[in-house]
Amino acid sequence: MTNESRPAEGAHSLRGARVLVTGAGRRVGAAIARAFGAEGAFVAVHYARSAAGAQATARSIQQAGGRAELFEADLSRPEMAEQLGRAVVGRLGGLDVLVPSAAIFEHLPFERATAEDYRRHWELNTLAPLLLLRATLPALRARRGAVVFVTCSSTVLPYPEFLPYVSAKGALATASRALAVELAPEVRVNAVAPGTVAPPEGTSQQTVERWRRDIPLERIGHPDDVARAVLHLAREPFVTGQTLVVDGGRTAGLASP
Repeated sequence: MTNESRPAEGAHSLRGARVLVTGAGRRVGAAIARAFGAEGAFVAVHYARSAAGAQATARSIQQAGGRAELFEADLSRPEMAEQLGRAVVGRLGGLDVLVPSAAIFEHLPFERATAEDYRRHWELNTLAPLLLLRATLPALRARRGAVVFVTCSSTVLPYPEFLPYVSAKGALATASRALAVELAPEVRVNAVAPGTVAPPEGTSQQTVERWRRDIPLERIGHPDDVARAVLHLAREPFVTGQTLVVDGGRTAGLASP
């Protein structure tokens, strides 16, 4: 049967899928992990310092009918990313979906940012996801799995005074497209690019309102908005090399990342 005449493959079920979500103790990472759990997945809930939040995420997954295992690792240390990947594959018995969500996001004007600031953002926001993928790649290949990177809409429409963050996420966005080609057909690689979602703690209401006015859909995003986009990319068998921007239309009309 030729490729042209082969029946279309339906969206993959996530029930029983083995999934690793990093940074799953809080905010967007927690929402993504809970969303997989609600689909009946077996979720590796990673955290670094948010132990209480990770435990709450795991309980939520279990209550929704999924399974959860907790994994602690400081992904700012490159060797820990690879150790985490191997540990998760060993304990879960394989891996179907990798979602590296853990990140650092700091306000750093260009003239004040130091080499250490750039290194810190690069190691957690770019290098850790890539090392995690390398460590879990044999397992993902064996199950024809999927990777969903979490980049940022600021790689399209940059936030001023966040260059260490924006440049690190931009590198990850480029890597996701390159890896989609290199790892096909066994592993699909996509990304979600959130916009203004769950403003950082301490953000003034005035600032939040200014951000809201810049969004065509006239609301600040919620972590669940991102989680649903991740599930879509994890399920769809004929989508790879794409970035799904989840920003309420803020970057509408601009070039895709």
